[in-house]
Amino acid sequence: MERRLFLQILGLSALLHQQLLRDLAAAEMPVVAVAEGKDHALITRRATTALGGMKRFVKPGDVVVIKPNIGWDRRPEQAANTNPLVVRALAEEALRAGAKKVKVFDRTCNDERRCYTNSGMVGALEDIKQVELKYVEKERFRKALLAGTGKEWDLYGEAMDADVFINVPVAKHHGLTGLTLAIKNMMGIMGGNRGSIHGNIDNVLADVNVLRRSNLVVIDATRILTAHGPQGGALEDVRVLNKVIASRDIVAADAYATTLFGLKPETIATTVAAYKKGLGEMHLNKIRIIPA
Repeated sequence: MERRLFLQILGLSALLHQQLLRDLAAAEMPVVAVAEGKDHALITRRATTALGGMKRFVKPGDVVVIKPNIGWDRRPEQAANTNPLVVRALAEEALRAGAKKVKVFDRTCNDERRCYTNSGMVGALEDIKQVELKYVEKERFRKALLAGTGKEWDLYGEAMDADVFINVPVAKHHGLTGLTLAIKNMMGIMGGNRGSIHGNIDNVLADVNVLRRSNLVVIDATRILTAHGPQGGALEDVRVLNKVIASRDIVAADAYATTLFGLKPETIATTVAAYKKGLGEMHLNKIRIIPA
């Protein structure tokens, strides 16, 4: 009787040990929160709340940079730029958490004034006093060494100096890299002739992401551009998904977002390069995806 009881206790202990190991493994997995709904400001807040809320990232007195896509002279419904409602919600949450100032900018491809206005970004942010929506200024770039290439590149000082950097791309097709997501979004803090990196774009972008790590990644998938990116233009190339993705892990966020296009993370060279640099996890079975 005592031997049978001993074996039962031993078996139960083994099961509890296995469960503990599974729980520990799950706790170590990067978390990707996915919120869905037609209220795009609300789902943005839900996604960040699922990660612990903005106060987990922003402390009182912090200077916060929010880096969306504003690169193209396109309207919000064309899905070439980040949804301005997502950006506004993040700015409001950062200020609520105690940020001293929130700066929003992008180095545009089309005329910057048209991009900022027609993207809806000016209209979304102009009434928030502590939010500075600004054009990129050439004199604020400074040299930084990209370790992987051994070359120097001009990176935007205000992005590099921010206490908190929030990376907010729109999920879209890209003719060169397949997709443009959070890793690729960092091209917007690069100066110089960005076209010259196209032959080694995945490794260069991985290096940039090493130098300026994103404290929080929020991917706008409220509308995604499925073809003719990054500029787009045709509404038939746009799919409305009403989703926002948030994570502390830039690679995990990009990996999950890749699935929205029916693709696998290992097919996107920028994701693979960032994973190899140790910037995050790209294997979906090692990522904890939670509804928000």
